[in-house]
Amino acid sequence: MVKPTLLCRKHLLGEHVEHHMFMGSISKGISVEGYLRDGLLEPRTLHERHAELVTEMVRRGYNHRSPLPDVDTTHLRDGKISITRSIEDLRQRCDECAERIKEHEKERERETS
Repeated sequence: MVKPTLLCRKHLLGEHVEHHMFMGSISKGISVEGYLRDGLLEPRTLHERHAELVTEMVRRGYNHRSPLPDVDTTHLRDGKISITRSIEDLRQRCDECAERIKEHEKERERETS
């Protein structure tokens, strides 16, 4: 749920692929309970988030030819992703994402001062 503009290419495209994998699993009846329990999935927001990722992909000049299938997620309990935890994880794991996050924070500081 981190702003797509803050994600490096690898993480932007990786999250996009994950959305398609989640929808495939859900449509086949494969449990996603572990992802819900661990705060890695919000089933009710999959389509909205996919649209945000696609908007950023197109903005960067990437081709997008894979609409997200319309799969019923209403039988799943709601999940909650911690944006703060996700940002900290990206900072620690990815130098490019860390730099994008740092630049975003600098921009916000300039806007508020």
